[in-house]
Amino acid sequence: MHTIKKQAEDLASGETTARALVENCLDRIDDPGGEGARAFLHVARDQARAVADAVDDMRGAGVPVAPFAGIPVAIKDLCDVQGQITGAGSTVLGDQEPAPVDAPVVHRLRAAGFIPIGRTNMTEFAYSGLGLNSHFDTPRSPWDRATGYIPGGSSSGTAVAVADLMATVGLGTDTGGSCRIPAAFCGIVGYKPTASRVPLEGIVPLSPSLDSVGPLGRSVDCCAIVDAVFAGEPIPILDIGRPAERMRLAVITDYVLDDLDATVASVFEQALGRLSSAGVEVVEVGFPELDELPTINAGGGLATAEAYHWHQRLLVEKGDGYDQRVRRRIEPGAAISAAEYLDVVAARQRLIARARATMTGFDAFVMPSVAVLPPTVSSFDSDDAAYYSTQNLLCLRNTSVGNFLDACAISLPVTGAGEPPVGLMLMAGPGADHQLLSLARRVESIL
Repeated sequence: MHTIKKQAEDLASGETTARALVENCLDRIDDPGGEGARAFLHVARDQARAVADAVDDMRGAGVPVAPFAGIPVAIKDLCDVQGQITGAGSTVLGDQEPAPVDAPVVHRLRAAGFIPIGRTNMTEFAYSGLGLNSHFDTPRSPWDRATGYIPGGSSSGTAVAVADLMATVGLGTDTGGSCRIPAAFCGIVGYKPTASRVPLEGIVPLSPSLDSVGPLGRSVDCCAIVDAVFAGEPIPILDIGRPAERMRLAVITDYVLDDLDATVASVFEQALGRLSSAGVEVVEVGFPELDELPTINAGGGLATAEAYHWHQRLLVEKGDGYDQRVRRRIEPGAAISAAEYLDVVAARQRLIARARATMTGFDAFVMPSVAVLPPTVSSFDSDDAAYYSTQNLLCLRNTSVGNFLDACAISLPVTGAGEPPVGLMLMAGPGADHQLLSLARRVESIL
C-alpha cells in the first residue's frame, strides 16, 4: 500500500482515493507523538486536499488522469514551489519574495499527478551530511526514537517523511550524499542520478559542479519512477534485470572500507555473502587513487569554493543568523584561489577517467553507504567543532565519492525495522542510470 506502484493500482481500481491518501499522510504529520512537526517546515493541507478532491472527481467522472494522480510527495525546502518562500532550511531567507513559478522538477511532479504535501526540513543550505538543524530542530531517525538518532542529511525531513509514511515519496538533493545518507539512516531507498539528467533551475545551489536532484522512496521502483519524472523521461518498467549469476560487482578495498563501524562492517559482509550465495560474482578491486581525496579536498574542494561564491554577500549581511557550524564550513571558501580551484577540477577529471578504467568488466561498485551508524542528536548539543567535523566527514566519505566521480548511485536498506540502520550502496558511471536501477532492483530482491 505504501509504494507508488501499489497506490497507483489502488487508485485506478477504486480501492482508495487521492483524498484518502492525502488524509493518511496528514494524520501522520499531525500525530503529536510523531516527527511531523520536525520533519515538515510547511504543510500544504488545504492545497493538497483541494487537488486530491479534483483528482477524485475526474476519476469518478471517467476523465482520464495521469496514473500517479493523487499520490502525495514531500518537497525539500531547497526547491522553489510557486507562491512559497524557498527557505533552504534557514531563517535568513525569510524576507525573500515567494517563488514566482515551480522549479522544473516540481512542475514535472505536478504534471505526472503527484500532490505536494509540504516542504521538508533539512540541514541549513544543505551543507552537512548529518541532518542537524539548529533553527527548526532535527527530525529523528526511525531507529530507536526514544534515544533519538540523527536522520542523516541534508535531505533529513524528506527521508523521515517517507520512512514514517507522511509522504509516499520525496524530493531530495544530493551534493555529497544528501539523498543516500538519510536513506541509509532511515531505512529507505535513496537515489543520486547522473547530475546532468535532471534540471537544477529553481533550486538553491550548494555546489553546481556536484549538485543533483534525486528521489527518496520505499523501494527501487519508487525511486526509478520519480527519477524518470525528474528527468522528463518515460516511466521505466523495471524487470529484475539480468540473472544474478551474470552480475559482477566490484568491492572497492581502498578508502571506503577504512574505519568502518563494527556493525556496519558485519552487516556489509553478510550482504555480500547473500549476494554471492545467489550467484552474483563479487570481486575485490583496488582503487588506491581514492586515498588521494582528502588531500585533493584539503582546502574544502569544489563545494566550499562554490558555496562561498553564492553565500558571500549574504554572509556579510546576515552571517550571525546562520547556524554557525554551517557558517564555519562555508567561510574558508574565501581563501581558495582560482589556481587551487582549477587544480581540484583537474584532479576530478583524472579520477573520473581512472574510475572508468577500474569499472571495466563490472556492473557496479558496491560499498557501505555510510561508514558509521547514526550518532545521537544529543551528542551534538555542545559546540564541539572537532566532533561535528569528524562525524560529518565520516558520514559523507563514501557517498561523496559518487558526486566527485560524476557517478549515479543508490542506497538500499540491508537491515530490518528495529535494527541499527545500514545501507548498501551501488555506484555506476555517468549515464548508466537505467542499468544501475535495474541492477538495484535485482539486488533488492535478493537482500
